[in-house]
Amino acid sequence: MSRDIPIHSWPGSYYINSEKRWESGTLSLTRTTVRFTSDHSKDTLASFRLSKIMEIKMESSSFIFSTLTVLEEGNVKHWFGSLKPNRVVVYNVLEHFWRERLLSPTAEAQGAEAQGAESQPSKGRELINLVAGAQRRLEDTGRVLSHQGEQFDNMMQGLEKIDSDLGVADKLLSELESPSWWPFGKLPWRAQQEAKAEDAARAAAAAAGRGSGRNKVIASVPAVVSKGGDSNLKPGCLLVMVSSLEVRDTNYQLLHHFERNEVDEIRVHNPYEISVRQRFIGKPDICYRLLSAKMPEAMSVLEMQYKKKVEYTSEYTAFRTTPATSPCDREGSFWNEGLLQRCQDTELPVEVPAGELSQLQVHVLQPSVSQAEAQELKQMLMQLKNLALEAETELERQDEALDVLTSSTDRATMHIDKHTCRMKRLL
Repeated sequence: MSRDIPIHSWPGSYYINSEKRWESGTLSLTRTTVRFTSDHSKDTLASFRLSKIMEIKMESSSFIFSTLTVLEEGNVKHWFGSLKPNRVVVYNVLEHFWRERLLSPTAEAQGAEAQGAESQPSKGRELINLVAGAQRRLEDTGRVLSHQGEQFDNMMQGLEKIDSDLGVADKLLSELESPSWWPFGKLPWRAQQEAKAEDAARAAAAAAGRGSGRNKVIASVPAVVSKGGDSNLKPGCLLVMVSSLEVRDTNYQLLHHFERNEVDEIRVHNPYEISVRQRFIGKPDICYRLLSAKMPEAMSVLEMQYKKKVEYTSEYTAFRTTPATSPCDREGSFWNEGLLQRCQDTELPVEVPAGELSQLQVHVLQPSVSQAEAQELKQMLMQLKNLALEAETELERQDEALDVLTSSTDRATMHIDKHTCRMKRLL
């Protein structure tokens, strides 16, 4: 039986602490596991689950510079160096899948069931780690929201100044259009032209409002992005809209916008990696490669919108034919999972083989969360609730400011167009 096909692999070296030396090989990432295999002996020197990772860092050491370290449960630290194309790319991919695995721990929980009660980590500790990560993310989001609110306030001040300047411009243009020697106010033909120009500006604003539905976001997934043949993967996101695709960076700045009719090909390399290509005649194609733990969510939409342009590679076929877990995860798991499922579905007693009885009893009797862990979780959840309420209040304030900004911008645009037409007539 073969193991999981890697989602991504990188050549590099691994520090064997017991022998105080570096071994060259390949670092690979599968659906649930990080593994390092030696080039010489073909042995697996390190293998650990994503759910067991406590920390991923880029460090320098006295042994070698520019290393990537992974801290596993039990304070076991793994050192990886000489990674190609570079350690930043490897860090971005590993950190992305580790974070998404923590936020969506279902697959890991299923694999952990098969290993028995002795090797199971504390459920309370897993929840605490998850809540701690969510709290850090929410704090980061709060800082971003605060900065965004300051930007909105600065924009409001700028629009107020624009409105004031437009009022002055309107008075000056009125003086020029109605000179003191003309006794009857505005010239009649100029008044008619102004009315027509104002109606046209309003119609354009209405048309722009109707077109905004085309930019409605259907699906948004965090991703690690690279352009063309560049192997420098960077964090970003993919937005699937009604009539387009957008690739953005971590600051939500637009990297590229694909209109629906501009997408010539979507190649699916594996369930987590795709490339989107736009072809040109006489100049290089534009191609973005995206790797995401949540790509299956976006693929359900892409297959509907671009079904004639989606192409599945041989890598994808091989990936789909491989079981979701490695053989070591499957050993002894099928019987236990089926037994536990039957216990949940029926209240009738189930006949249990003698060899499996003790393991099942330990699994059932083991407490999931201790009192101390429950108390710590309660405090952390209260902090999360306060942070969420503060974020909600700030979002409501920003929504109101955004509505005012939208209406003020539309009004200022209409006035600028109107004043432009008036100045052209005066010239």
